Amino acid sequence: MARIRRALVSVSDKSGIVEFCRALTEMDVELLSTGGTMRRLEEAGVPVTAVDEYTGFPEMMDGRVKTLHPKIHGGLLALRDNEQHMAEAEKNGVQMIDMVVVNLYPFEETIAREGTTLEEAVEQIDIGGPSMVRSASKNFRDVTIVPDPCYYDQILAEMRENDGETTLETRQKLALAAFEMTCRYDAAISGYLRRQFTEETGFPMILAPKLRRKAELRYGENPHQSAALYEDLDAHEPGVAGAEQLHGRELSFNNYLDLTAALESARDFDDPTAIIIKHLNPCGAASADTLAQAFEDAYTADPVSAFGSVLGFNRVVDAETAECIFNNEWLDEVIKPRFYEESGKTDVTIIGAFVEAIIAPGYEPDALEILKSKSKNMRIMLLEDFCPESRRRDFDMRAIPGGMLVQERDYAAVMPENWEIVTETKPTDEQVRSMVFADRIAKHVKSNAIVLVQGTHIVGCGAGQMSRVDSSIIAARKAGDRAQGAVLASDAMFPARDGLDAAAATGCSAIIQPGGSRRDDEVIEAANEHGIAMVMTGMRHFWH
Repeated sequence: MARIRRALVSVSDKSGIVEFCRALTEMDVELLSTGGTMRRLEEAGVPVTAVDEYTGFPEMMDGRVKTLHPKIHGGLLALRDNEQHMAEAEKNGVQMIDMVVVNLYPFEETIAREGTTLEEAVEQIDIGGPSMVRSASKNFRDVTIVPDPCYYDQILAEMRENDGETTLETRQKLALAAFEMTCRYDAAISGYLRRQFTEETGFPMILAPKLRRKAELRYGENPHQSAALYEDLDAHEPGVAGAEQLHGRELSFNNYLDLTAALESARDFDDPTAIIIKHLNPCGAASADTLAQAFEDAYTADPVSAFGSVLGFNRVVDAETAECIFNNEWLDEVIKPRFYEESGKTDVTIIGAFVEAIIAPGYEPDALEILKSKSKNMRIMLLEDFCPESRRRDFDMRAIPGGMLVQERDYAAVMPENWEIVTETKPTDEQVRSMVFADRIAKHVKSNAIVLVQGTHIVGCGAGQMSRVDSSIIAARKAGDRAQGAVLASDAMFPARDGLDAAAATGCSAIIQPGGSRRDDEVIEAANEHGIAMVMTGMRHFWH
């Protein structure tokens, strides 16, 4: 490619533009420009030619029409090695434009401001900018597109090394970045106008999520899989992707998944709550008057599975709680004796108090120092905007080969006043309190889910089984003696009485389940035979 001799510059973000353009002129590059960019360059003493002087056609309609001209797009789209193109260009006075430095009107920033009107937003829909970007990017063989100030230094260095030229590899990478920019820009406009022009509250016909790569990860779920983290630029909440890491080694693919499970579980509760996640499932969960007590109750649920876990807290972590985290002495002196005594499972081997990561809305200064001293690798994540109401507007999107499944997130919960008590035995006030807790936890356990609860803490959990009977058996085995008198929650109905019989065999005294089976009558009859109180919520919480 011949060296760059002419560049068109028209930017909304003017950071670094004077320095960049001055460097271009020092390499004998002629500059064309418009409006505010041209004035900025002229004020800085950088020689520049007005686009309307070059085209012979004035800016008009309040600047809406500036660069939409054949002498602009002909100079961008002409193939330099095509004799016909070059002959037509010469015949019509079209000069070649070898570089386009363009970034777009700040549409996203405009609509993010409180009180922005539709008219104000529409005026920030860039037309000429994307048109030039697309023309220059299409002709990457001959034209260098510069869509962001972050590329200025790289481009200048390359031009100095190559006698004013850029490499084909660089032009290809920049063209890709430019098309990604226009894709995001158009997605923002279509999303905004859909909200303005329609009353559509469901799912759009075309879903164009704006995802930006934030980090490349060491590997995916397994070491042979590569992986990356993308942040959703349209999300109404930051989520784990937007959390701040205060300490520890870089997060893995699995850490992000488990931290999300911890966050989703912890913020479902109003009282101080601690969640312990292992492979996406809460192996421990508890609410209490203090965060430290909640963490002790949660850890006692299943200290075997808690090894290598991820923790979620819905309160600012205090020093008392921090002292207990990743603390083998506390495990030996407090958790093990309590677990062995309450569960009766004295033959269980409890390895240690290893914790992978923590997420919370804050940390007291002393608590943060305590946690940092525990391990140089333990990831400590801060998410101050822990439970925004706006999160309810975001979709749950799951990729499948060849497509994407999209649904509303499951933030619903049925309260006691909407339950139906279906058995002769009625639940006590204490059982009702446990049912509320158990139902919310069951929502965050992989289906089929059975959760056993004493008070407001888990004592046994059966997750991810193909049969609800198997989940009941596992939950009872985990709970040991603590299953006696516990409240049991099922994330979905019991299809037949065998599931209810298995649930009753755990030793539970009350059951909460959604109901809805064709055999509900026989399930209710079975509960009556066992003398168990049972309520039906009418709301299933499958999680696959």
